[in-house]
Amino acid sequence: MKLELTKEQEEFRNKVRDFAQNVIAKYAEENDRTGKLSQELIRKMGDAGYLGLTVPKEYGGNLVDNICYAIAIEEMAKVCASTAISVAVHSSLGCGTILYYGSEELKKKYLPDLASGRKIGAFCLTEPNAGSDAGAIQTTAKPEGDGYVLNGEKTFILNGPIASVYTVFALTQPELKTKGISAIVVERDAPGFSISHVFDKLGVRAAETAKLKFENTRVPKTNLLGKEGEGFKIALSCLDGGRIGVAAQALGIAEICLESAITYAKQRVQFGQPISKNQGLQWMIAEMATRIEAARLLVYNAAYHRDMGRRVTKEASMAKLFASQCAVDASSLCMQIHGGYSYMKEYPIERYYRDAKITQIYEGTSEVQRIVISNTLGL
Repeated sequence: MKLELTKEQEEFRNKVRDFAQNVIAKYAEENDRTGKLSQELIRKMGDAGYLGLTVPKEYGGNLVDNICYAIAIEEMAKVCASTAISVAVHSSLGCGTILYYGSEELKKKYLPDLASGRKIGAFCLTEPNAGSDAGAIQTTAKPEGDGYVLNGEKTFILNGPIASVYTVFALTQPELKTKGISAIVVERDAPGFSISHVFDKLGVRAAETAKLKFENTRVPKTNLLGKEGEGFKIALSCLDGGRIGVAAQALGIAEICLESAITYAKQRVQFGQPISKNQGLQWMIAEMATRIEAARLLVYNAAYHRDMGRRVTKEASMAKLFASQCAVDASSLCMQIHGGYSYMKEYPIERYYRDAKITQIYEGTSEVQRIVISNTLGL
């Protein structure tokens, strides 16, 4: 079956591509160099509606279908992978948890500011001793009166330094282990909450990432998402959507590597002819193009099934597993084709290479994706 985008989806792609290439691209090099996402760019994305793609209009958003959402992340990643993943985490995990599991009061309180970009959202699951084993979290949220008192640490929290609204997963009933995990919204100015460390990273450097600390941090019980004990289920549900975003990011990185490799191969002359005439190099590019086409179909397929209201645990994991490997391989081949120029900071090729690797790690490593896929097959 050939997947064809609708006219509206194609028009949306053109609109996002224009914004990405004419606005986001201007900040990409500075974002990478400073390790900070431009506040000016955040405002521009908010004004253009790109921070509210997962939020319905009734809450101030600019809701699109999941295929359009994946397209947006894909096109952004082609010019700045840091911006793409920051938007993806904010949209799918930051806004998504509140939209799907928050009370009407919480939706009205937080979603308009998140959709406009006045506030940025973050998703706080990972801890120093709970990475792939997310069920091993130790942060607690002790019920006390009309609130919860949080104590613990979260680490590798993307958007951590710039967020104002955090979805935090903590144990409300530690004796129940994963069935005692709850999801709670914590605001940046909550007493006892602090950003204890900001990480300096190899790639996606402007996707600001932090370690967070909770020391007797008190929040009202009305900030609970879903019911007590449903946090682990909420986390897994939202990660399905999050993995589509990472897969789309990886797809975008792979696509710009292919485009760059083709352009350079046609322009670079060695031994009296463009290097694109060398069969060995042609085969490298053909391999890249074939894998990218397969990755695109997997990503759009997962998004399509989510639009149909179906559970996409398997589809999202397959898309992320394949697309992330595709991005890593494409960036490596792109560097090889560009030769020595690819290693120089004057060119963006080395940034593509650095940005690609993390797609195999965050929101579930490739090994975790294989476990997830195996489980869905009854193994």
